[in-house]
Amino acid sequence: MISQEDALAKYPGAVSFKFGDTPELNAEILELVLAGAKTVTCDAVASFEARGEEKPLAGRVDVALNWNGQAVAAVKTVAVDVIPFDQVNEDMVVDQGEFRDLAHWRKGYEAYLTRAGLFAPDVAMLVERFEVVERF
Repeated sequence: MISQEDALAKYPGAVSFKFGDTPELNAEILELVLAGAKTVTCDAVASFEARGEEKPLAGRVDVALNWNGQAVAAVKTVAVDVIPFDQVNEDMVVDQGEFRDLAHWRKGYEAYLTRAGLFAPDVAMLVERFEVVERF
């Protein structure tokens, strides 16, 4: 791993971010990303706004951090879609890596979004497809 500052300097225009909302979830997701099992992630559009975080942009390379703020990987956004929670389908869930099926995804994301105070059946979800371009 390298410092967040060094990773961002290596990829001008990059934004740093953390997967998940707990140290355990962050570590689990990073393991899936580095193993190539996770190539899709999503969050409520309102979550980005609440955190003051830039939304991913297709073509931009961003820096994934571990819970301690160290750079773990550079990931390139391949595609971004905004879809209501209740319209996310099984095909979108498979490449997220950590879910068995759509029902498991809905249960997990409903809990996550409820913790953030953002859950609604039609909440706008930003679905990002990405690829790892460098491991630090």
